[in-house]
Amino acid sequence: MAIVPALLVVVLALNFFVLGTSRLRSIVSASALQGVTLGVLALLVHDHLSWDAVLVAIGAAFIKGLIIPGMLLKAMRDSSMKREVEPFIGYVASLLLGAVATGISIVFAQTLPLAPEHQGSLLIPSALSTVLAGFIVLTTRRKAITQVVGYLTLENGIYIMGLTLLKAIPFLVEVGVLLDLFVAIFVMGIIINKISREFSSLDTARLSALKE
Repeated sequence: MAIVPALLVVVLALNFFVLGTSRLRSIVSASALQGVTLGVLALLVHDHLSWDAVLVAIGAAFIKGLIIPGMLLKAMRDSSMKREVEPFIGYVASLLLGAVATGISIVFAQTLPLAPEHQGSLLIPSALSTVLAGFIVLTTRRKAITQVVGYLTLENGIYIMGLTLLKAIPFLVEVGVLLDLFVAIFVMGIIINKISREFSSLDTARLSALKE
């Protein structure tokens, strides 16, 4: 469907937005929008709509677009943090790395032995690019909230990859991925709360001081 490439372009644009902004609320909002976009994508990526696709789409949109962003916004309000300050790599450099990662993903995807229906599709390049963008955010930002968004973005790339195999992968596997993500974010929420309570800051560089 023609709308699928447009949705994938939105996903890629949101990757670059997260890489290039310092405002935490904007980063969380972009992550929520990406989650909802992926939920819609699950409904459209295959010609025939199945109940598995519907349930996966609803689960993804609800958890990625509502539950997790809500948790992150609450953590942000509790800590009174508004911006990502002094990342390990600047925003321009992050955008350049994101552009390079996207180019590499497009070239590498062309070398993969894909099923005929996915050859020439943006699904695989978008998946690889999103994974790399999430990895960049996860490893170059200091604030725990931004790092959680990086992890979520990385998992979104894995989710897009899984959509190519939605017909072959049992539904329970997809639900397992979402549950693993939810548990991971829950644990990160505990860490965020601990850092904020001890230091009135969300700088993960201070994690080494959290000792018994």
